[in-house]
Amino acid sequence: MTSPNPARPARGKPPRPAPPKLLDIARWLFILSAAVGMVRFMVQLADREMLIRELRAQQPNLSQDELDAAATGGIVFGLLIGVGLVLVYTLLANRMAGGRNWARVVLTIIACAGIFLGVLRLVAAVSGVTAAFGLAVSPVDLAFGVVTMLIDATAVALMYQASVSRHFRSQRSVNHRPPPVANGL
Repeated sequence: MTSPNPARPARGKPPRPAPPKLLDIARWLFILSAAVGMVRFMVQLADREMLIRELRAQQPNLSQDELDAAATGGIVFGLLIGVGLVLVYTLLANRMAGGRNWARVVLTIIACAGIFLGVLRLVAAVSGVTAAFGLAVSPVDLAFGVVTMLIDATAVALMYQASVSRHFRSQRSVNHRPPPVANGL
């Protein structure tokens, strides 16, 4: 946009600075974590027989056709939720890379909660607590959990490096313009 008056520069948003390399890596790590989580979820949903066993235990009066339909509906619904979560994670990661501190905070909370719950699940599985309650946790599921915990922990650590924090502070100063004065200058 050019200004009709050459003495006065055109008003517009100044270009956003490119995110630091560490922040860009953190963005892709969060997206990778969401993709790994989606693969983990798909592996769980692929065990149709387990889903039908669980449904049969919860609803013993359903016929086999009803169990099959419920399992199929659950798988489709689960896949839609999984895709939605990957999209939300990607949106948050891109906002964070764009210098939005609120997105960094949201991703930190989600990642830390996931790490905490993953550690609890890992401890429960290793200590035998899950077996004591009759819950089965597959080694593949635990491996996916460890991988996502490591990816999330690395991404969070990268988001709070000093060079990255300066990017978030510079975005605040770029986004905040002083109010116009009464005479429009």
